[in-house]
Amino acid sequence: MRRPAKKPAATDAAAAAEGAERTQGGVQSIARAFSILEEVARNREGIGLAELSKRVGLHNSTTFHLVRTMVSLGYIRQIQDSKRYRIGRPLFALAASALDEMEMVSMATPVLEKLAHDTGESAHFATRIGDAVVVLARTPGPGAFQLTERVGVVRPAYCTALGKVILAALSPEQLEHYLDRVTLEALTSTTITDKARLRHEIEEIRHAGIGFDDGEFNSEVRCAAMPVYDFSGQVTGAIGISGPVWRLSIQGLQSRSKNLAASAKSLSEAFGASDVLNAPK
Repeated sequence: MRRPAKKPAATDAAAAAEGAERTQGGVQSIARAFSILEEVARNREGIGLAELSKRVGLHNSTTFHLVRTMVSLGYIRQIQDSKRYRIGRPLFALAASALDEMEMVSMATPVLEKLAHDTGESAHFATRIGDAVVVLARTPGPGAFQLTERVGVVRPAYCTALGKVILAALSPEQLEHYLDRVTLEALTSTTITDKARLRHEIEEIRHAGIGFDDGEFNSEVRCAAMPVYDFSGQVTGAIGISGPVWRLSIQGLQSRSKNLAASAKSLSEAFGASDVLNAPK
């Protein structure tokens, strides 16, 4: 009876090498695909194939085949008129589903802790909820006499710094619809109840990139806030600081604007935004 021939060791080694090469090739293709996605995401107006190939360091044909696959999956789309590439909607859907409220709180907390430490005041992060804003995360400052507003409170947008910053991100038409829906109730003696005056202040916030609450919701509290952006470049919320009026003047808030701008930029980048400038003009 003939024994089956033993497979040469060299053949086994060759098979292993081939498998390793395929694995390495697969990893390399994934790495290239992600580098292409990242570069396309950096260019909101789109990017052409030649420029994309140059920036990611790949041959045009290699880039084309990878991009074509991602286009077929919807993660990259081609603008027909210019033949430039932009990020596709499925990628936005993935990012949006990942950036839920718990993840936002997790990302915001260390940023708020640093902001509170640097400014000595309470720090907050809020997002829009209907025609109001809700505080998702907060950190008290290190000093005495800190405010104790709890997480989850809902506040009017028109009379809070956090809310006015979020309103400033609306289009003029959206802002008008908002003003048609809400009643500008006077909660304190400094609450803005005139729609024309509120429009003017919202426009100033759009230009300056920072909003203030001069005791307009709580007569004993002053606040400042700046916008926070997400991966799509849209305002997803606002970050702010607040303190008692006897300790924190509007000038005092303005003097802390650099700390606030740095925190807004840091949190925006954590949410996936790129090339965001939050500093007041």
